[in-house]
Amino acid sequence: MTATQSSPGQPITLYTGGALFGLPDASPFCIKAEVQLKMAGVPYVKAQGMPDQGPKGQIPYIEDDGTRLGDSTFIRAHIEATYGVDLDAGLTPRQRALSWTIERLLENQLYWTVVYSRWLIPENFAKGPAQFFNRVPEAVREQMRQSVLERVTNNVRAAGPGRHSDAEIADLCDRSLSALSLLLGDQPYFMGDKATAVDATALGVLASLLTPYFDTEVRRRVLKYPNLLAYTDRLMARFFPDFAWVPAAA
Repeated sequence: MTATQSSPGQPITLYTGGALFGLPDASPFCIKAEVQLKMAGVPYVKAQGMPDQGPKGQIPYIEDDGTRLGDSTFIRAHIEATYGVDLDAGLTPRQRALSWTIERLLENQLYWTVVYSRWLIPENFAKGPAQFFNRVPEAVREQMRQSVLERVTNNVRAAGPGRHSDAEIADLCDRSLSALSLLLGDQPYFMGDKATAVDATALGVLASLLTPYFDTEVRRRVLKYPNLLAYTDRLMARFFPDFAWVPAAA
């Protein structure tokens, strides 16, 4: 739980998947939501969540004073409206527009590369998402595993990466990573000297690309950008100081 300003009721409950794959959470969006809460200084407790229990059929979701809310972006909006904070305080309208643009690049392109790398590369699927089904009764385990894999494959194809070769995916991501590296420059955070909402999103996605748990060509591409590596390590140390993160810049 974080130290914070006064709140209208009990601490927020943040429902996530939990630490996995060398990350504070397997989901970049759960990392994002938790960092947003930390940035806002709002008290919270964490609990294990299941996607089918969330209002949007996914994690993360929160429960706050009897209200259950899903999706990390709407969670942020709720926090800001309810607790009187602005995670982008001090930014100009142009900076806010740039911040939103960076978030879309991270979540609408690079995130789907994370999904592709975990689910559609067979060796990564076997050591990663396939293990999600270990508690399913053995009689239906493989059928459920393949059913979910097929659904995810269709989603990744609809999002774009599932239509491309590994090399094409890596090249597209490299263009985005190059843009992120240029935008970050030598600043501590994307918008300057202060962490803002976009940094919560960036940490979730970049850490998910960089975890050494999965061997991917895209991870090797990220390693070409020292400022992105240092940035990820710096934010992990700040927001998850007790987590045994393997430094990307090492």
